Amino acid sequence: MIVEERMYTLHPGKVPEYFKLYQAEGLPIQKRILGNLFGYFFTEVGTQNQLVHLWYYENFEEREKRRAQLSADPGWLAYIPKTRPFVISQETRILKPAPFFQDTLRKMLESNRI
Repeated sequence: MIVEERMYTLHPGKVPEYFKLYQAEGLPIQKRILGNLFGYFFTEVGTQNQLVHLWYYENFEEREKRRAQLSADPGWLAYIPKTRPFVISQETRILKPAPFFQDTLRKMLESNRI
């Protein structure tokens, strides 16, 4: 199991506008294709105007397959240019749960399918 952490820093004051667009257009597409949303957050303290979302996958191959499907989706391709004016930077990390946390994480994910 892996968790993909995606962090976006937006221009100051643009988080509410971005959320409105994402909720209306981006989220439905991602939920349909990626399917494994684990969390979506914004910063209150620390680096401002930053969004963090977490997606989980059984393995890297599943992630690659789903991300390729997303990248080929016509709705997603139409959505992405609308978001570019909001974004300053993006960072993506792949996280692996510690061996002693794997079972706990799997139970959490199975009981709270989003």
